[in-house]
Amino acid sequence: MTKGKKYDYRVVPNNGSWTVEIVRRATSTKTVVSKSQAGFATEAEAQEWGEREVKSFVQKLDEQNRHRSLHHVPKPNKWKPSIKKESADE
Repeated sequence: MTKGKKYDYRVVPNNGSWTVEIVRRATSTKTVVSKSQAGFATEAEAQEWGEREVKSFVQKLDEQNRHRSLHHVPKPNKWKPSIKKESADE
C-alpha cells in the first residue's frame, strides 16, 4: 500500500477566474474541502498560493496537535485484571 498525502490542493476554473481548494482525504474515495480561495487571475498564481497555503495549513495543524497532546492525560485502564493477594498461611 502506498502512502499518499492526506492534504493537497486543487485548482478549479470558475467563470474566467481560478479557485484553489485545500482538500483532505477522508477515505479512499471521499475528499473534503478544508479551505478555499477564489478570484485568482491566472492558473499559475492559483497554484503558487495553493502550494504555499497547504504547507502553512499542515504546519498549523501539526502545532495544534502537539499542543493538544501535551495536555492529554490518559484515562486509567479499567479493564486491568485485579491482582489477588495470596494469603499469609501458604
